[in-house]
Order: sequence, then C-alpha cells, then structure tokens
Amino acid sequence: QVMLVESGGGSVPAGGSLRLSCRASPSMATTYSMTWFRQSPGKGREAVASISFDGLGTLYADSVKGRFTIFDERAKNMLYLDMDNLKPEDSAMYTCASSGRVWPSLSPSDFTYWGQGTQVTVSS
Repeated sequence: QVMLVESGGGSVPAGGSLRLSCRASPSMATTYSMTWFRQSPGKGREAVASISFDGLGTLYADSVKGRFTIFDERAKNMLYLDMDNLKPEDSAMYTCASSGRVWPSLSPSDFTYWGQGTQVTVSS
C-alpha cells in the first residue's frame, strides 16, 4: 500500500506560479508512472501531466504545455508539478496518482494509488 500526500496548493493571481509536491509513503514504486490530475466543479477529471517510471518520458495536456513541468525525485519519493503563468481556468483540485500500467496510460481507472488533493485557485 502506498500513501500519496499532496501539498503546495494555494491562491495566486493570474500570471503567478506554484509548485505542487506529492510525497509517497513508504516509497514510490520504481515501476510505477506518476500523473497529476485536476478536477474543478462541474468538470471531469483531467490528466494534466504524466511522467514515466524511469523519468525519461513526460506528457502534458495541451492546455498546460509550455507552462507546467512535471518531474520527480524518486530517491526522495517525491513528485512535483511546477506551474507557471497560471490562468483562472487552471483553478481546480490537483491530485497525484500512480499507475503500474504501461506508460502512458492516463485513464483514471488505470491508477492504483491516489492522493487526497491540493486546491489551486487562480484569480483574474
């Protein structure tokens, strides 16, 4: 069993930046990929950014390309999401999740472990 705990959310003005963190306990499975999802009220869950288990591959939703960066420090059991030039439409609950499926697999049903989420609010 792996527990994922996110942190780093908050309220920022448009154009601002945030770094989200996700800590895996007791450890981040070496063969599992990691993905950040987001969901806002009335909308479905969206895969925002994903990283392969070996860190060599990354994927981004078109809406965040060039603004968000996903990376990990597996030795520290940490996953991050740097978010720059934030827009009001980025406001959502951001959740990290891990999957043992072949990467990339971005369907929520492919993910085994989920965090509780951290709220990001971007004001215009």
